[in-house]
Amino acid sequence: MTSAGPPGLPHVDAVTPAVLVLPGPVSRGETPRLCDEVRALLETTRAGVVVCDVGGLGPPGLAVVDLLARLELTARRAGGRIRLRDADPALHSLLGFVGLRFETERQVEQREPPLGVQEAVEPGDAAG
Repeated sequence: MTSAGPPGLPHVDAVTPAVLVLPGPVSRGETPRLCDEVRALLETTRAGVVVCDVGGLGPPGLAVVDLLARLELTARRAGGRIRLRDADPALHSLLGFVGLRFETERQVEQREPPLGVQEAVEPGDAAG
Protein backbone atom coordinates (compact mmCIF):
# COMPACT_ATOMS: atom_id res chain seq x y z
CA MET A 1 0.00 0.00 0.00
CA THR A 2 1.44 3.38 -0.97
CA SER A 3 0.33 6.76 0.13
CA ALA A 4 1.04 9.75 -2.02
CA GLY A 5 1.50 13.12 -0.39
CA PRO A 6 -0.17 16.28 -1.58
CA PRO A 7 1.09 17.71 -4.87
CA GLY A 8 3.64 20.52 -4.77
CA LEU A 9 6.57 21.26 -2.54
CA PRO A 10 6.47 19.83 0.96
CA HIS A 11 5.86 22.38 3.70
CA VAL A 12 6.82 25.60 1.93
CA ASP A 13 5.51 28.69 3.66
CA ALA A 14 5.72 31.63 1.27
CA VAL A 15 5.74 34.88 3.20
CA THR A 16 5.08 38.11 1.39
CA PRO A 17 7.14 41.04 2.67
CA ALA A 18 5.30 44.04 4.06
CA VAL A 19 5.49 47.35 2.22
CA LEU A 20 6.19 50.65 3.96
CA VAL A 21 5.52 53.67 1.76
CA LEU A 22 7.83 56.54 2.67
CA PRO A 23 6.11 59.81 1.78
CA GLY A 24 8.33 62.76 1.10
CA PRO A 25 9.81 64.82 2.31
CA VAL A 26 10.47 63.07 5.61
CA SER A 27 11.56 65.21 8.53
CA ARG A 28 14.19 64.06 11.01
CA GLY A 29 11.51 63.95 13.71
CA GLU A 30 9.64 61.21 11.83
CA THR A 31 12.59 58.81 11.82
CA PRO A 32 11.84 57.17 15.21
CA ARG A 33 8.22 56.51 14.19
CA LEU A 34 9.28 54.98 10.87
CA CYS A 35 11.88 52.81 12.65
CA ASP A 36 9.12 51.61 14.99
CA GLU A 37 6.96 50.77 11.96
CA VAL A 38 9.77 48.73 10.36
CA ARG A 39 10.31 46.83 13.62
CA ALA A 40 6.57 46.15 14.01
CA LEU A 41 6.20 44.99 10.40
CA LEU A 42 9.08 42.55 10.79
CA GLU A 43 7.57 41.16 13.98
CA THR A 44 4.05 40.77 12.61
CA THR A 45 4.84 39.42 9.14
CA ARG A 46 7.88 37.32 10.03
CA ALA A 47 8.96 37.80 6.41
CA GLY A 48 12.43 39.01 7.31
CA VAL A 49 12.14 41.85 4.80
CA VAL A 50 10.27 45.13 4.70
CA VAL A 51 9.98 46.70 1.26
CA CYS A 52 10.39 50.47 1.52
CA ASP A 53 8.74 52.32 -1.35
CA VAL A 54 11.00 55.35 -1.71
CA GLY A 55 9.47 56.73 -4.92
CA GLY A 56 7.73 59.57 -3.08
CA LEU A 57 10.73 60.79 -1.08
CA GLY A 58 11.60 63.45 -3.61
CA PRO A 59 15.13 64.52 -4.49
CA PRO A 60 17.73 62.46 -2.63
CA GLY A 61 19.88 64.14 -0.02
CA LEU A 62 21.75 63.32 3.13
CA ALA A 63 18.52 63.34 5.16
CA VAL A 64 17.18 60.49 2.97
CA VAL A 65 20.49 58.61 3.32
CA ASP A 66 20.35 59.02 7.11
CA LEU A 67 16.74 57.79 7.20
CA LEU A 68 17.46 54.71 5.09
CA ALA A 69 20.58 53.87 7.10
CA ARG A 70 18.59 54.07 10.35
CA LEU A 71 15.76 51.95 8.92
CA GLU A 72 18.27 49.30 7.79
CA LEU A 73 19.99 49.32 11.20
CA THR A 74 16.63 48.92 12.94
CA ALA A 75 15.69 46.06 10.61
CA ARG A 76 19.03 44.31 11.18
CA ARG A 77 18.64 44.59 14.94
CA ALA A 78 15.19 42.99 14.59
CA GLY A 79 16.65 40.14 12.52
CA GLY A 80 15.62 41.40 9.09
CA ARG A 81 16.48 43.92 6.42
CA ILE A 82 14.87 46.48 4.15
CA ARG A 83 14.57 46.39 0.37
CA LEU A 84 14.11 49.55 -1.70
CA ARG A 85 11.34 49.89 -4.27
CA ASP A 86 11.11 52.60 -6.94
CA ALA A 87 14.46 54.18 -6.02
CA ASP A 88 15.59 57.07 -8.17
CA PRO A 89 18.91 56.50 -10.02
CA ALA A 90 20.29 59.57 -8.24
CA LEU A 91 19.50 57.91 -4.90
CA HIS A 92 21.38 54.79 -5.99
CA SER A 93 24.36 56.97 -6.89
CA LEU A 94 24.27 58.86 -3.61
CA LEU A 95 24.01 55.67 -1.56
CA GLY A 96 26.96 54.23 -3.47
CA PHE A 97 28.93 57.43 -2.95
CA VAL A 98 28.54 57.21 0.83
CA GLY A 99 29.28 53.47 0.79
CA LEU A 100 25.82 52.08 1.57
CA ARG A 101 24.41 49.16 -0.37
CA PHE A 102 20.74 48.24 -0.26
CA GLU A 103 18.87 45.41 -1.86
CA THR A 104 16.50 46.78 -4.48
CA GLU A 105 13.61 45.27 -6.31
CA ARG A 106 14.31 44.41 -9.91
CA GLN A 107 14.01 47.47 -12.11
CA VAL A 108 14.67 48.19 -15.76
CA GLU A 109 17.41 50.68 -14.81
CA GLN A 110 19.68 47.83 -13.76
CA ARG A 111 21.14 47.93 -17.29
CA GLU A 112 20.48 44.41 -18.40
CA PRO A 113 20.98 44.01 -22.14
CA PRO A 114 17.79 43.63 -24.15
CA LEU A 115 17.06 40.15 -25.43
CA GLY A 116 18.50 39.36 -28.85
CA VAL A 117 21.29 41.95 -28.65
CA GLN A 118 24.79 40.62 -29.21
CA GLU A 119 28.18 42.22 -28.85
CA ALA A 120 29.87 43.38 -32.02
CA VAL A 121 32.72 41.23 -33.25
CA GLU A 122 35.83 43.07 -34.33
CA PRO A 123 37.72 41.87 -37.43
CA GLY A 124 40.61 39.69 -36.38
CA ASP A 125 38.99 38.51 -33.11
CA ALA A 126 39.46 34.82 -32.43
CA ALA A 127 36.32 32.72 -32.55
CA GLY A 128 35.34 31.62 -29.12
